[in-house]
Amino acid sequence: MRIVVSGTHASGKTTLIDDLVAAHPEFERWGDPFELVDDALDEPDASTFFEQLVSSARRLMTDAGGRTVVAERGPIDFLAYLGALEALRRGGRSSSLSARGFEVTASAMQRVDLLVVLPLHHRDDLPVGDDEDPELRAAMDEALLELVDDPDLVGEHVRVIEVSGDRATRLAAVERALQG
Repeated sequence: MRIVVSGTHASGKTTLIDDLVAAHPEFERWGDPFELVDDALDEPDASTFFEQLVSSARRLMTDAGGRTVVAERGPIDFLAYLGALEALRRGGRSSSLSARGFEVTASAMQRVDLLVVLPLHHRDDLPVGDDEDPELRAAMDEALLELVDDPDLVGEHVRVIEVSGDRATRLAAVERALQG
């Protein structure tokens, strides 16, 4: 089984994955694709997000050897960041990268069983500072929520759940999805 936990930066992905892997030590954890690319930029741009999209898609396409894996972010996250850059008109945006990214993402999503989306909600009380680029954070969240509803991108076999609330509530929602 392949589980992808998606959401904008500072949305609680790492915390949820920490809790999920603690409850299921047999699950293999795949970290944020940000760690897989050389980040020489202070401010990410379209090419950086596209590189992360390709890296995350590539790892989803590898054989997991029958293990359950939990990936922090998938290519859909980086496609959403590309869309956010377009919406905000910044960051070396590129519609050609978005179009190529759509195809790569759609292909990789065929290998995902469960997509856990962490939308931003003011009631979740996840504090973030100005250094987290709140404008990009909000634009990515909006783009992601649109993308997860696209059957041409996500496919019909991927189970998509949106989870919010405190740590225990989020974990319980994922546990229910795993059992159902």
